[in-house]
Amino acid sequence: MAKYEFHVSVRPQYLPEHSDPEENKYVFAYTVTVRNTGEVTAKLLSRHWIITNAAGQVENVRGDGVVGEQPVLRPGEAFEYTSGCPLETPVGSMRGTYYCVAEDGTRFEAEIPEFVLSMPRRLH
Repeated sequence: MAKYEFHVSVRPQYLPEHSDPEENKYVFAYTVTVRNTGEVTAKLLSRHWIITNAAGQVENVRGDGVVGEQPVLRPGEAFEYTSGCPLETPVGSMRGTYYCVAEDGTRFEAEIPEFVLSMPRRLH
């Protein structure tokens, strides 16, 4: 087990009630679980998301914490939150990094693995 480590998993979901395909507006929610799989208590300080749509447009989003919080996680603890992302295409992807600091002052990064945002196909 690594001394400084957060494991990140994501579950995306298309939100048809907030989307308008005729206006090229596709809205997705994603639920993130951040688990401290390391050996020391640590705090999630900030985030960097890289959002890419099907047209190849890339948006970088940076900010403090997540959903207005900077959670502190003891070893084995998890923090879960849900946020959203609008796209101009029915398919895209997100990936990124959380920047963290352990209680001993050591800074480390937690990778947010790439995941796909995709409008479900409809039967005609």
